Amino acid sequence: MRQDLDRDLMLLLHDVARLIRVEADKRSRVYGMTRARWVLLLWLERSPGLSQKEAADMLEVEPISVARLVDRLEASGLVERRPDPDDRRVWRLYLRPAAADVLLKIGEQRDELRNFVVSGISAEARSATVEALLQMKSNLLGSAPASTLKETG
Repeated sequence: MRQDLDRDLMLLLHDVARLIRVEADKRSRVYGMTRARWVLLLWLERSPGLSQKEAADMLEVEPISVARLVDRLEASGLVERRPDPDDRRVWRLYLRPAAADVLLKIGEQRDELRNFVVSGISAEARSATVEALLQMKSNLLGSAPASTLKETG
């Protein structure tokens, strides 16, 4: 029997993530920015000194896309590139002091969005959802047993 697609876990996860991204895009545009710039700022707050390559991996984009994001953030006075002391080819990324105000706005918008997304959901259900998502993430970060992978085509 075919599972009702409206209740399919994989499709729901995809749809909810997409809708959150759409809403975050709207919120970032109010501040004349993009969600990608916001996410990069958040990663740099969490991990100062990321290389552009590392940032590209985290954002799941090509390094040239990060270079353009950094160009814009650098022109806005929010990010600076510093040469890597061990590798002349690598640029390390750091937040500038002006990024603090933007990060506060991002934090406010994240709180508002989170509260909006979980409205009507009990604390117990939210906690159970977080635990389930953490387990799913752990499962995906582990390698799948070869016996479960099947070649198609």
